Amino acid sequence: MGKEKLKPGPLARRPDNSAFKQQRLPAWSPMLTANTVLPFFYIMSSVCLLLGVWLLLTVQSTHELKLDYTEMGDCARCFEMRKNVSSAAQDCTCTVGFSIEKAFKGDVFFYYGLRNFHQNLRRYMDSRDDGQMVGRKRRLKNPTSYCKPFDRDVNGVPIVPCGAIANSIFNDSFTLTYLSPSGPVDVSLIRKGLTWYTDKNIKYRNPKTDNLSLAEEFEGTTRPPYWQKLVYQLDPADPTNNGFVNDDLIVWMREAAFPNFKKLYGFLQRAEKPFTNGLPKGNYTIQISYNFPVQPFQGRKEVVLTTLTWFGGQNHFLPIAYLVTSSLILVTSVVLTVVWWKFGKGGKNMEE
Repeated sequence: MGKEKLKPGPLARRPDNSAFKQQRLPAWSPMLTANTVLPFFYIMSSVCLLLGVWLLLTVQSTHELKLDYTEMGDCARCFEMRKNVSSAAQDCTCTVGFSIEKAFKGDVFFYYGLRNFHQNLRRYMDSRDDGQMVGRKRRLKNPTSYCKPFDRDVNGVPIVPCGAIANSIFNDSFTLTYLSPSGPVDVSLIRKGLTWYTDKNIKYRNPKTDNLSLAEEFEGTTRPPYWQKLVYQLDPADPTNNGFVNDDLIVWMREAAFPNFKKLYGFLQRAEKPFTNGLPKGNYTIQISYNFPVQPFQGRKEVVLTTLTWFGGQNHFLPIAYLVTSSLILVTSVVLTVVWWKFGKGGKNMEE
């Protein structure tokens, strides 16, 4: 006789009578006792403490200088000028000075920073056309609706690159000078190689030229409203750094997660003296082409000079997190030890 077919009901949903489905496989059930748990707590506290101290010493070995130039010195004149939208097209240049008390040894990185600028707003982050940025020709003349109102100008000409992110690109420029005892020396900054490899070679591409110049490929388009140059004029002398593959544009298009952030502008060219070992101590000046307005969002602008280690820049969050975690684990361990010593030592039941 064949197996009797089970009628619908609780028995029909019962799992098969196997060791796996009935959970009868051999298993290890550790007995968590004070003799096994407390040493683990103390070991974890020691490990976190050592990691925290090690990372803290690593971070403190870096040198960092921040300079808020928003209204510093004669930049206050440019700050006031940028309050008026009608004067946005006028050039304004200012110079600020600073000194380095201790030499920055090794590679030195130059960042620009913004405060109170929220690149993480969803509508702002969506305001771009990735199809344009990979060089799709049909998207040059037909930008996505996500870019509105920065998709076309008042005459209906498509904007390239479109969107709020590209339109708001940071456009201040800097010239760093070292005031050496023998006279001023220009500090050369390498302005290429600032991006991720995948961004430069995959995510951002210029249209395929078909023996045409980049200007001809972008014919029939215009620049974003707040730009001073067309996209194919960002670096016409270097085709590998022009158009959509311009390093400054790519760096800006990678949105920051927090309202206060810094982005890489360049790093020190160490091929010539006196900068072969880094930035020597002494006095410096920065000539700034002051273009980016911060009044609309009540922000601040700064430049950051810093050295880096394998751990990165001067960020104390992770070392402090390890030290705090170590302290909490240690306090917990001591409390458990006291409780065990008073109530549980010798196998006594804590409920007795």
